[in-house]
Amino acid sequence: MFSTLAIHHLWWLLALLLIALEVGLPGYFLLWIGIGAGATGVLAWLFPGMSLLGQAIAFAVLAFLACAVYARAIKPRLRRGDAASERLNRRGAQMVGQRYVLIEPIVNGRGKARVGDGEWLVNGPDLPLGATVEVLSVDGNTLQVRPAA
Repeated sequence: MFSTLAIHHLWWLLALLLIALEVGLPGYFLLWIGIGAGATGVLAWLFPGMSLLGQAIAFAVLAFLACAVYARAIKPRLRRGDAASERLNRRGAQMVGQRYVLIEPIVNGRGKARVGDGEWLVNGPDLPLGATVEVLSVDGNTLQVRPAA
């Protein structure tokens, strides 16, 4: 079977195998080694006289470079995206710093504010109905507020 395949085909098969393994074992590591194997297959195809040792060295270098590109350029961007998606999934974290109007006065530290089309419980200093408050933090489903400046 392998006698009918050119060596660059074997590199491409290795690339496909590594990328397929990445699907089952996520972590972005095998993907980049697979990309190195695919690039080595391209080199073997472009330079058919390249020795097997030269191809192995090219594979090691290309796989290392692909992993380095991921670690230096792509992974930091993915982490920045994670912070934004965490905030997206925690509605309360998005409210910190926002200003809302009280629909019930804060009496003995408790009241309610209009947030969008809903109502949220608020804790803070006593304030009259209609006062504007600024959210300091979120504790469960209760906003910790202060009078807006």
